[in-house]
Amino acid sequence: MSYSVGQVAGFAGVTVRTLHHYDEIGLLRPSVRSRAGHRRYDDADLDRLQQILFYRELGFPLDEVAVLLDDPDTDPQQHLRRQHAVLTERIERLRKMAAAVEHAMEARKMGINLTPEEKFEVFGGKDPEQYAEEAERRWGGTEAYAESQRRAAEYTKEDWQRMQAEVADWTARFAALMEEGEPASGERAMDMAEEHRRHISTWFYECTFEAHLGLGEMYVADERFREFYDSVRPGAAEHLRAAIAANAARHG
Repeated sequence: MSYSVGQVAGFAGVTVRTLHHYDEIGLLRPSVRSRAGHRRYDDADLDRLQQILFYRELGFPLDEVAVLLDDPDTDPQQHLRRQHAVLTERIERLRKMAAAVEHAMEARKMGINLTPEEKFEVFGGKDPEQYAEEAERRWGGTEAYAESQRRAAEYTKEDWQRMQAEVADWTARFAALMEEGEPASGERAMDMAEEHRRHISTWFYECTFEAHLGLGEMYVADERFREFYDSVRPGAAEHLRAAIAANAARHG
C-alpha cells in the first residue's frame, strides 16, 4: 500500500511543498516511485514522517532531526533532555509574558497604568478596578467615560497619590462640617459640594451640575457608595446629596 504526496500531506497536516523539501534534503525520501515518476510513500515512510514532525514540534532544526533518525551512535535521550530544558525555559518565559500582558489588560480596564507595587502603595488594600467592568457596562458609551479613561491613563503614581490626598482632606473637612451641625443648604456645605464637583472635573471629566445631581442620587441609591460615605460619618451620603442639590440650585 502506498500513498501519493497529496494524500500524505493531508494525513500529516503539512504542505506538499514541505514533503518535496524533505525529499530534496534527504530527510524523507519516498520509498516508491510510480511509473510516471511520482512520489509514493509506504507505511514505513509515514512512520518516519511522524517522527520528523514530533521532533519538529519540539523545536529541533532539520539537520538535527536527520542526525537523530539516521546516526546509530546518537543518543536520542540526550537530545531530548537538552530540548526539554530549552522548552522548559521557553514555557517559563511565555508564562511571564502572559502575566505581563494580563497585568497590562487589567491596568487598562480603568486606565490605571501602575505596577502592582505602585497600586498597593497608592490604594492600599482597596482595588481601584473592582468595579471596572460594571463601570464600562453602565457608562462605556459616554463621552465622560472616554475622557475619564484618557486622563487616568496618563496619571503617574505621584498624580494618584496627590488625588488620594485631596480626597482624604475633603472627606475629613466634610465630616467636621457635619459634626458642627452645618445644614446641607448652608453656605459652607454648598461650597464643599462645589469643591467635590470641581475635583471630579479636574481629575476625571467635566462634571456639570446636572451630572453632579445624578451622582448625588447614586451615592444614596447604590449601597456601595452609601456605605463609603456613611463610613465617614453616618448620614453623610444623604447630607452630600442634599448639599449637591442646594449647590446646583444656587448656580441655576
